[in-house]
Amino acid sequence: MVTPQDSASSSESLNEPLFVDFFELLREYGVPISLQYSMEFYKGLEKGLVRNLDELFLFMRLTTVKRPEHLDAFERAFAYYFFDIDIPAVAEGDPALLDTRQFKEWLRQAIERKEITGPLWKLNPEELIKKFWETLREQMKRHDGGKRWIGTGGASPFGHSGMPQPGVRVYGPGGGQSAMKAIGERHYIDYADANRLKGANLRQALGALKQLKPSGAYTELDIDATIAQTARNGGEIELMFRRDLQDKITVTLLIDNGGMSMLPHVDLTRLLFEKLRDRFKELKTLYFHNTIYDWVYQDARHTQRLPIDKLLQQHPETRLILIGDASMAPEELMGSRGSLYFEDESLTPSIEILHQLRERFNHSVWLNPLPRESWDGNDGAWTLQQIREVFQMEDLSLKGIKQAVDWLNRNNL
Repeated sequence: MVTPQDSASSSESLNEPLFVDFFELLREYGVPISLQYSMEFYKGLEKGLVRNLDELFLFMRLTTVKRPEHLDAFERAFAYYFFDIDIPAVAEGDPALLDTRQFKEWLRQAIERKEITGPLWKLNPEELIKKFWETLREQMKRHDGGKRWIGTGGASPFGHSGMPQPGVRVYGPGGGQSAMKAIGERHYIDYADANRLKGANLRQALGALKQLKPSGAYTELDIDATIAQTARNGGEIELMFRRDLQDKITVTLLIDNGGMSMLPHVDLTRLLFEKLRDRFKELKTLYFHNTIYDWVYQDARHTQRLPIDKLLQQHPETRLILIGDASMAPEELMGSRGSLYFEDESLTPSIEILHQLRERFNHSVWLNPLPRESWDGNDGAWTLQQIREVFQMEDLSLKGIKQAVDWLNRNNL
């Protein structure tokens, strides 16, 4: 039954275009929305391109999502807005689920309903993760409408079986619920900006790294451009040159591979950059443990030393990329002879050496494999913050890679 208050609120909601609040929600989920995108959507509605919920899902996605990394965020926002289903931004089976707001709320409710009993510390995390996703899939399977869709007694301006009012008419409840099926299968979680690097999304990360600006002289004659420019000049020959196909950029990669916390990330990180080796003039991979002292290592076993003075002699336009969790005991970073290993002891505190690297290499960035949201709460948060004050730091996610590339492309003088 529709109350007068419901009717009044519905009338008020019609004073603004449909789904304005959904577009605002998309921004909250990290999907860039422009006025042009929303206008394209409204033009489609006027032309009658949307007749049910499934078509609404497809048309909204087509008009608002322009990059694959935003597809998963769009689907999660759609599920929340139209079905009241709050899907966490993690892949199924990922232990990161345990730290999400959605999991904690589900666990609290399950305990209140006595669906889960016993001391929490005795519960098996893997079983809890499995049960969470089973519950969510069942909710998606049986759900046939949220607060903003069918079943609101006619309060929605976009629906059917309600009181007559202006708006867009939708015939039927959306057919076979193919929109919910697409959302439930989570096809695009590997491409999400916040997702961790893995084999499945390595290609996308490489695409971001290829945006490093080419540099170097225009030394190769461009025949096609020469002919075109000569024609524009009325036959007067003007030679046009282009850059070599290989970018004249030197990239030096410094990887922390000495501690247990970094082991899961080393091979993938090395692979990520080595696949770009043919693109750049030079790509050098060096190694360190926790932080940098008087030398770094040219091999993963830390047997071939490269004095830090030699590294500082590289061209200042070298792109310097450091990868490590930046988490250690404070004395390792700030103290004289702070290294945990006798052979790496240095009278110069590591923090001073990091400052030297930053001052020499204007285009430098630190990539951290720890998720950004954990930087303030981990055991090494203090040293992590000190290093952030020296280097621009991004996490080792797709979004972090892109932001790191943007930073390296800037003229930070």
